[in-house]
Amino acid sequence: MAKQGARKKLPKEVAVINADNCTGCESCLEVCPVDCIQKVPGESISCLQSFCEIDVERCVGCEVCVHIPGKKSDPYELTVCPWDAIEMVPTVDVAWHVANKGGPEEYIRENWERVVEPAIRMSELAAAQ
Repeated sequence: MAKQGARKKLPKEVAVINADNCTGCESCLEVCPVDCIQKVPGESISCLQSFCEIDVERCVGCEVCVHIPGKKSDPYELTVCPWDAIEMVPTVDVAWHVANKGGPEEYIRENWERVVEPAIRMSELAAAQ
């Protein structure tokens, strides 16, 4: 279970999943060390495909959902998402990226307070630093 409460400092970057590229395979869920990724079932949003979503307020910017850190001498990178749906974005720009992450428009509208407003708060905090 991830820690709850106020974070000590904002990460420079956070992860955002492009819902249009995500298949809901859950590869990212398995590796996230802070348990900030959840699956959004397709049937709950009037579409057939499910996708995953990141709670940006809990994301620490570790990049493990994007790629598994390897040895410095290893020329090959082990990517986590087979569909290249996860992007690390500057925290100051996270509100724009979350609001435009794709997926069903009605999902973003219906979940604006839970999904986009926290990203707006993070962007404002990052801009004030």
